[in-house]
Amino acid sequence: PKMAAAAAAPTPKPSGDKITVAADALFDFDKATLRPLGKAKLDEIVAMSKQIKLEVIIAVGHTDRFGSDAYNQKLSERRAASVKAYLVSKGVEANRVYTEGKGEKNPVTQPGQCPGPKSKKVIECLQPDRRVDIELIGTK
Repeated sequence: PKMAAAAAAPTPKPSGDKITVAADALFDFDKATLRPLGKAKLDEIVAMSKQIKLEVIIAVGHTDRFGSDAYNQKLSERRAASVKAYLVSKGVEANRVYTEGKGEKNPVTQPGQCPGPKSKKVIECLQPDRRVDIELIGTK
C-alpha cells in the first residue's frame, strides 16, 4: 500500500509570484490616480494572471513619509483600490483581488536617504515609496 501512495501524482502547491510595481510608475505625489505607465505595468500583471490558475491578487498600497499617519493610511488604501478597479476593468474577477493599505510604515527608501523638509528634490528622492506591492498567487 505504501508504494501505491508514493506513485500518486503530487498536488501542485500554490506558487506565490510576488511582483512589486514601483509606484512612481503608478502615482504622482499625493495622488491615487493611475499614470499611463502604471496602466502599462498593470496590463503586464493582468497578462501574467491569465497564464496561471489564479487564486488571488493582493495589492498593498504605500505612501512616502509626508503627511499625517492617518492621512497616509487613507491614501495608501485609495492607491490599492485604484489598482483593484483597474485590474477588474481588465477582466480580473473582483472577488479575487484583496487590497490593503500600509500608509508610510514600509518605505523602500532607507532612513536618512532623503533628508530634509518637503521640496521637489526630496519628493523625487522618495518616489519609490509611492507604490502598490502586488502579489499574484496561483498555480502554474
